[in-house]
Amino acid sequence: MAKVDRAPDESLPVAAGDFSHWLHGAEVSLRSGDGGADVPCDACRGCCRSSMFIHIKPEETQTLRRIPRALLFPAPGLPKGHVLMGYGDQGQCPMFVNNECSIYEDRPQACRDYDCRVFAATGVLVDIETQPEIARRVKEWVFTYKGEEGREEARSLRAAAAFLAENRDLFPPGSLPGYPVQMAALAVRVHRLVLEMTGKNQQAAGPMGSAAVASAVLKVLQGDAESRILI
Repeated sequence: MAKVDRAPDESLPVAAGDFSHWLHGAEVSLRSGDGGADVPCDACRGCCRSSMFIHIKPEETQTLRRIPRALLFPAPGLPKGHVLMGYGDQGQCPMFVNNECSIYEDRPQACRDYDCRVFAATGVLVDIETQPEIARRVKEWVFTYKGEEGREEARSLRAAAAFLAENRDLFPPGSLPGYPVQMAALAVRVHRLVLEMTGKNQQAAGPMGSAAVASAVLKVLQGDAESRILI
């Protein structure tokens, strides 16, 4: 078979799985806060090399035992005991050794939850400058759909993400998440609410309608005792 030349930045499709199955699993995981994601990463280690601050909760005692205290610092805006782990000069997690996670069996819940398919599903953009490996992987993900219901769910999710991005001015300053992955996760959590309030045509009924949707989303945010993903 003849070899096919491929440009360095050319992406090859990677199976992301059935969209509806992925979405329902993501919703359950976000509601529980401790479900984790089953991501077909294969050889990709982009999330370990992408300049992420990892949130670790005080109840993650085994994880905290495995990480040197010098690598941790208090998480801004969260109760005492919540900490963040930073990254090295090259954007690499300090626990990433020899191209593998050195504490994989005790890795933080934030790492267990992380699923870059959420960007492909929502259309939320990754910062290609600081996270080029993740941005490339996002371009490669390809979901499948068993029927029109799955495609409708995909449209609903993307519409919710677009609503959040386009209506930031309707939210109090600082109330919406500051990181792309948090915005994508929020879209997953509220897309059914947004769909219910805007109708199947995905459009709010003018400024008053958009303000009502934003108010409903804000109540969801205010009901959170703490961020579930902070990276």
